Amino acid sequence: MNKAIRLLIAALLLGLAAAAGADQLLMIRSSQPFPETMSALQNAISDWGYKVTRVQNVDIGLSKIGYKTDNYKVVFYGKAEEVAQLVEKHPELIPYLPLNVAIFAEKDNTILVTNRPGVLAEFFPDPELKALFMRWENDLTEIFNEVQDAR
Repeated sequence: MNKAIRLLIAALLLGLAAAAGADQLLMIRSSQPFPETMSALQNAISDWGYKVTRVQNVDIGLSKIGYKTDNYKVVFYGKAEEVAQLVEKHPELIPYLPLNVAIFAEKDNTILVTNRPGVLAEFFPDPELKALFMRWENDLTEIFNEVQDAR
């Protein structure tokens, strides 16, 4: 893998780790190629009752140095009604919504990484919110398991 790409990926992961300790991340490695893993991720998100709201390319920095790829994306997802109610009742959660997963190719593997939603309970101690954050984390863990098991 090109040194610039490795540095970009490292910066991305360090940025996530800086915002949250390594134990506050969920990460899996899939042996499937990027397109198959992306498809498995989107299908698993739907299977768990969420909707993919946007897929954003994060390869702008790579493009600026002449590297062409579409294998670095962020998948945003959520439940529209749930997010709308949360935003109305808890506008302080807006920066954390919708939920998201970074997905990128690395050699013959595809990596998925995100912050654990349960960590939000440390910042928003409302018991109702804690239950919601833990449900999101449990769902996300199952989504990641489905992606990792996809063949």
